[in-house]
Amino acid sequence: MLGDTTAFVTGGSQNIGRRIALTLADYGANVAVAARGEGIHETVELIDDPDRAIAVETDVTDVDSIESSVRETVEAFGGLDCVVNDAGIAGPTARIDDTTVDDWERTLDVNLLGQVHTVRAAAPHLRESARGRVVNISSTAAKDVLPSRSPYNVSKMGVIALTRSLALDLGDDGVTVNAVCPGATSGDRIDNSIEQQAANMGVSFEKAKERLFTGDAALGTLVDEEDTAEAVAFLASERARATSQDRRSTSTRGPAGSSVRYLKAKVYHISLLLIRYATE
Repeated sequence: MLGDTTAFVTGGSQNIGRRIALTLADYGANVAVAARGEGIHETVELIDDPDRAIAVETDVTDVDSIESSVRETVEAFGGLDCVVNDAGIAGPTARIDDTTVDDWERTLDVNLLGQVHTVRAAAPHLRESARGRVVNISSTAAKDVLPSRSPYNVSKMGVIALTRSLALDLGDDGVTVNAVCPGATSGDRIDNSIEQQAANMGVSFEKAKERLFTGDAALGTLVDEEDTAEAVAFLASERARATSQDRRSTSTRGPAGSSVRYLKAKVYHISLLLIRYATE
């Protein structure tokens, strides 16, 4: 499905980014695994054919680093056909007045501007490709915001606007640009977020997980990394040649899910405040 193509995957050292890199390689693509962490080397080692993968140490907030990594990829494989922007951070779990300027700048630098820098560096090569593709990883939080996660919500909404704008910028050269919006996905990142929310709500990890994510989900589960990786592989393939400016969700909950989740969380916060005032 992806034979004779080359993909540049940011955030490829762990979690969804690693699964995306492995899946693209399984479908035949050459893959440049880009991230700051040492995990990029482990990801490359997991790819069956070592000649079709390289690890490129990359900081998406550093323009020079991105440009160098893209050049290294093109030199290694003779071109670049696909960019997958997965690098991202969760940002703080806090109400707006408990966030800092650094919280906002860091979250936007990685989650949004990192994607801008990467596509800017890759665009000339994508225009030259016979099947240029950009797949930006956003989040269902771009459509249904998460409570106490303003920097993250804003950054992921920005990715949707970026995706639509880039599709227009690059479309004349046949480059498609789409976004994938994963829901709550099993892994360390969501576990850390649930732990913080559980502490804020004064409940157990499992109870917070149920209230915030799985309790009103149609399948009652979190999303697996493989689900998002398969969606990315489709959008990177020739089968998606007529798809651009699209955003696709990999989620077990409907669009009203986070609204229900938000209301549940607010009811619980209010009940805690009432109990506190009643005992003072």
